[in-house]
Amino acid sequence: MSTVILLNKPYNVLAQFSDHEGRAHLGDYVDVVNVYPAGRLDRDSEGLMVLTDDGALQHKIAHPEHKISKTYWVQVEGEPSETDLAPLGEGLMLKDGLTLPAKWQFGIGGRDIWPRTPPIRVRKSIPDTWLTLSLSEGRNRQVRRMCAHLGFPVLRLIRYRVGSWTLDGLAPGQWRKIS
Repeated sequence: MSTVILLNKPYNVLAQFSDHEGRAHLGDYVDVVNVYPAGRLDRDSEGLMVLTDDGALQHKIAHPEHKISKTYWVQVEGEPSETDLAPLGEGLMLKDGLTLPAKWQFGIGGRDIWPRTPPIRVRKSIPDTWLTLSLSEGRNRQVRRMCAHLGFPVLRLIRYRVGSWTLDGLAPGQWRKIS
């Protein structure tokens, strides 16, 4: 039977189980042996990580050929309009090629978000906007690059969902085994 763990990775934590530079990493939060991340989440991003000891499942989640959908809550600088964000649904030409179309909506469904330490930079003269963005590919820093391409830099990025799994009920740093 495979072990599958859902972890709400905090901000500023490496998505690996050790670090020679003394930085925070997954091993500081999960004490289960022989599980590995199914995909990456940047140190400056937060949210759901799936850890497993099942190599086939790990490949299915992480490899782009399987197109496992992932949903992100994204706080961007500025106030984009529907017209500004429409290209997300068509695909964007980035330096590494055309992205697949993404699904997006304004807001994050009225959910409360935990405070981040340190907090994001806030500028009184520049508003910010929360978006929900769903992708079926996972290029390096793709959400950040897509939003920047449209002129709305990402201030905070939280992965909410991977496939059918969500971070519901998990505070930052908490994890649970699932069957």
